[in-house]
Amino acid sequence: MSSAHKLLVYLRAWLPGRTTVDARERLRAMGGAALGLLITALICRWIAQTLGGNAVWLIAPLGASAVLVFAVPASPLAQPWSVVGGNTLSAIVGIASVNWIPDPAVAAAVAVGGAIGLMFVARCLHPPGGAAALLAVLTHTSHLSSAFFPFFVNSLLLVLAGAAYNSFTGRRYPHVQVAQPPRADARFSQADIDAVLARYNQVLDISRDDLESLIQQTELESYKRRLGTLHCDDIMSRTPITVEFGTPLQEAWALMHERRIKALPVVDRTRRVVGIVTQADFFRQLDLAHHEGIAGRLRDFIRATRTVVSNKPEVVGQIMTRQVRVASADRPVVDLVPLFSEGGHHHIPIIDAEKRLAGMITQSDFVRALYRAVRPGH
Repeated sequence: MSSAHKLLVYLRAWLPGRTTVDARERLRAMGGAALGLLITALICRWIAQTLGGNAVWLIAPLGASAVLVFAVPASPLAQPWSVVGGNTLSAIVGIASVNWIPDPAVAAAVAVGGAIGLMFVARCLHPPGGAAALLAVLTHTSHLSSAFFPFFVNSLLLVLAGAAYNSFTGRRYPHVQVAQPPRADARFSQADIDAVLARYNQVLDISRDDLESLIQQTELESYKRRLGTLHCDDIMSRTPITVEFGTPLQEAWALMHERRIKALPVVDRTRRVVGIVTQADFFRQLDLAHHEGIAGRLRDFIRATRTVVSNKPEVVGQIMTRQVRVASADRPVVDLVPLFSEGGHHHIPIIDAEKRLAGMITQSDFVRALYRAVRPGH
């Protein structure tokens, strides 16, 4: 990268980025901040009047706290403990600085730096907390009781108003970070995210669960863009081998062995899918706890019983999986990503407009299509 290009990139960093929220969300944030501050102000003014005197009843940093609580309620910096703990603890640091450091300039610097350090330790980092510490110094607030009122009470009332308003308008607040259980087929794990965040070593204004969700959704958007308008009928294997409910087990197994396939759609006389039988369905009928003689037990299982009464399954319909996930022929291929990557599916029957079997998509078909999409020209 040339020096001129580096300079251009640096200068662009001074410009504002594009906003990604619509007018409705902006109005929601504006209304919430106004309503939350109004409720807080009215209650705290009443408290101050009740206490008598000229007590301060509303702090300026609360305006910045309102921006976080109502405009970015998912931010870790906007959560209840961050707001209440950050503002209150920072106020205590500011009050202590006033009492212990005579020079206001030094006291201001120590108050803000100390507030940041204490918020890190208490896990309540909140940007307006720095302003709360500075405000205590600039107003020469020396009584520790001021940390309770107005700092603590202001913050608590704003948080309660934020919880009510955000929930009413469809925003999760408090924004609890829910750890997702690890998946064996996941492309990345919590440990991977932890490793990257450790190398990044900076505070991120986004919760961990939102970060993971955004990565997954970005991945899906990438698949959608690359796969384009590709539909199931573009990649499916046409005229798949099928069996019916009454097909003998021996015949179904022979078809799988001869055609080297692992699953057979089970259809009725109108070619509508009523189930699917896989190699796993056959082995599920055997006692796999004992590995010896599996081949012989399989032969005995699929061999037709010559008597009128049988004590084992004889036809496909008795061992097939009845709940079958199907997809229509005109469905976008990208919709199958969760089925193959997370749903544990290996074969998806494809049906036409009349709900009749039209083809089959296997994991191999899907991987080939995905490879062609991400590696055009190959």
